[in-house]
Amino acid sequence: MAEHKYTIPRLISLLYRSGQMYVAGRLKEREIGRGQYIFLNALYKADGLSQEELSEYLLIDKGTTAKALRKLEEQGYVTRKVREDDKRFNRVFLTPKALDIKDEVRGVLIDWRSLLTQGLSEEEKEQAWTLLEKMGENAARLAKEASYSRDDLPPEPGTKDDAP
Repeated sequence: MAEHKYTIPRLISLLYRSGQMYVAGRLKEREIGRGQYIFLNALYKADGLSQEELSEYLLIDKGTTAKALRKLEEQGYVTRKVREDDKRFNRVFLTPKALDIKDEVRGVLIDWRSLLTQGLSEEEKEQAWTLLEKMGENAARLAKEASYSRDDLPPEPGTKDDAP
């Protein structure tokens, strides 16, 4: 593997942080922060999910999910209702206020994706998508195993002792 200035995890971190800043900046007037738009977007796909389902789907811990949903609820974007079949769980529903800005939120995410892939051919975009999906699957599998140690990870080819 060729020498590169940055490691893959560092580049992914840069993409993530830059995306968070871009989206938060574009949605600032709506008072939707970095950690909240992803919950709206998930609910746009499947309104009425439980908090637990949202946490699992987004791979975010339950405490962070509860905090983000509390803020969205305070802002009038979601409501939480106790599930009839199991009073220990809340279902989360979008409000008309959230539905009114669905196209705007989705548009910001589409704009970010377009900016990221600017100058790439369709083939390069597809290759990037495929590779990132594979890395995401690896990361999800490792996260599920959760009991691994650094010694269990294979060394990254072409690097010395770079930390992930």
